Amino acid sequence: MLHIETLVLGPVQTNAYLIADPETREAAVIDPAWDGALILREAQAHGWQIGQLWFTHAHFDHIGGASALLKALQPPPSQALHPADLPLWRAKGGAPLFGIRFDSGPEPEIALTHGQTLSLGKLQFTVRHAPGHTPGHVLFYCAAEGVLFCGDVIFAGGIGRTDLPGGDYTTLIHSIESQVLTLPPDTRLLSGHGEESKVGWEKRWNPFLT
Repeated sequence: MLHIETLVLGPVQTNAYLIADPETREAAVIDPAWDGALILREAQAHGWQIGQLWFTHAHFDHIGGASALLKALQPPPSQALHPADLPLWRAKGGAPLFGIRFDSGPEPEIALTHGQTLSLGKLQFTVRHAPGHTPGHVLFYCAAEGVLFCGDVIFAGGIGRTDLPGGDYTTLIHSIESQVLTLPPDTRLLSGHGEESKVGWEKRWNPFLT
């Protein structure tokens, strides 16, 4: 059974997800938003070993804690990002636009692709490419657990911004319709900000989608 710890971190209250297979104690961090030391302490408190960092996209508030984790862990965890978001990574995730400075660290070495399978212990996740908020935005779907980590594509009652560089409203709506709303209605949606929701609720009540 997948264990999920949600940590709300950073200047814009981003959800970082520390996930683990409690049987093998292997852990990954989805969007290490900020304060890598705090994320590491949480993992250590559970006796988990962080071996992977998965990024839904490369905005600064979703990658800000990665460098500290890489420096603190031996061996350092692998990093996975869709290559279409590498230019955003190299631009510090857009942080300079907001007057924010941070160390983004080395570029991710694993290039995510649509349909790719990621493993965490005995659990498997499918990568679903969902551009619109950023060109390389992806979702991480664990069918066995009925959960979708959806970054900034969709929120409880809302959708991601498309007014930042690389955003596109029509593309985002298509991504939501094809990559989120096609999942079973009871699928949990764990977003980059705010509370969790479910596919069925958003399909019926999200004002941007009805």
